[in-house]
Amino acid sequence: MLNNGVRSLHTSCLRFPYLAERPLFRSISYRGTRRRRLFASFGSASATATKERKEKVIVISGPTGAGKSRLAMELAKRLNGEIVSADSVQVYQGLDIGSAKPSARDRKEVPHHLLDILRPYEEYSAGQFFEDARQATRCILDNGRVPIVSGGTGLYLRWFMYGKPNVPKATPDVAVKVYSELADLQKNEDWDAAVQLVVKAGDPRAQHLPTNDWYRLRRSYEIVKASGLPPSAFQVPYDTFRQGCGSGATSSFQDADHSVDSSVDSSEEISSKELDYEFICFFLSSPRLNLYRSIDFRCEDMISGSDGILSEATWLLNSGLLPDSNSATRAIGYRQAMEYLLRCRQQGGRSSPGEFFAFLSEFQKASRNFAKRQLTWFRNERIYHWLDASKPLENALNFIYDAYHNESGNISVPDSLRMEKDISSHREASELKAYRAKNRYFVRREDCADVLDWIKRTQSVYQDNPVA
Repeated sequence: MLNNGVRSLHTSCLRFPYLAERPLFRSISYRGTRRRRLFASFGSASATATKERKEKVIVISGPTGAGKSRLAMELAKRLNGEIVSADSVQVYQGLDIGSAKPSARDRKEVPHHLLDILRPYEEYSAGQFFEDARQATRCILDNGRVPIVSGGTGLYLRWFMYGKPNVPKATPDVAVKVYSELADLQKNEDWDAAVQLVVKAGDPRAQHLPTNDWYRLRRSYEIVKASGLPPSAFQVPYDTFRQGCGSGATSSFQDADHSVDSSVDSSEEISSKELDYEFICFFLSSPRLNLYRSIDFRCEDMISGSDGILSEATWLLNSGLLPDSNSATRAIGYRQAMEYLLRCRQQGGRSSPGEFFAFLSEFQKASRNFAKRQLTWFRNERIYHWLDASKPLENALNFIYDAYHNESGNISVPDSLRMEKDISSHREASELKAYRAKNRYFVRREDCADVLDWIKRTQSVYQDNPVA
């Protein structure tokens, strides 16, 4: 049994204890070995409907800054639940402030899973999340508690519910060959040459991968080497469900993170009956202007103080990582903070107020754009019930609590709590088009003096060696 300050749980439920120290002063514990694969086949997350009542799993998602973590926490207290994080950044040790990771107090009060399971230089995929989240869910149910999967990473949640594609696993020989062919290119940071290598091998879509996403490029090359087919040839189970409901829209394995056509009729609800759990899914959002303003304020909060996202970005740089070099350093907020601090280091630890405000503006804009992409993605996911986050939290809590105990399976969101999926008026569209960030703390040039002083004290020593 492990005890992480929460309670004793089966070792299969938790992978690491909570690391309470700040990142600049803690040592990273080694990651355990990868668990065995629990679901090996294409349709592994689906099951033929039976007369037996399926076990229930609550899923709560929403754009960044919508308040889904707070909702999940309060719901877990009320339902005797445990939370499974579906956040692609919260899996990393040390990335706490920028990922809005639950506090030590929250994690002591309610058990959380899939937090702090990786070091920042490691990669994590939707397929790995599928295995880990499924195992955590099974463990929670076996302990007689309610699993609440909460997060905003759409691909993670889609695969969690519908299953992952049965793409071939690379043999040791294939893995070694791929590594040897790409190792020197990666070492020399020759991304374009590496992409062309994979394109010529048989995957033309490799050229559309995000720059320096070496993990996905390597995985794509492994699939081509192992099967002779590009990743796009393998459909995800989600597409099979959609096609079975009369929708022609599909999303290949490689393109599964792109939004798809939303023209799906109500018969898609039938497909949910074929899933192995009864997934009760909610998407928490708020009117777009309110959401954007909340995101801007949240970015300010993350920068304020000496132990915020700038401190965590410093730790990443001191660990030898460059911005945009892997999954952790591509994360919104961390990438911008690392790039800003690198420039400060090259200038002897100096930054002008103008440079700081440019960094803050870039951080806020990237965060708002991410929220917009999340809204687009989940607008196409018919399994979710949209709830208005601007309404009192108690209203959403009561509604979800009742929905969980509703044995009929019919859920109807009342008008007073329903969130519209689309922009509701021309006025709102015009206001969004003219939107400009309005800061709460950093308004005048002198408001960033403390931050600039912190940068001078902590970054000047790295002028000759910006990356440790």
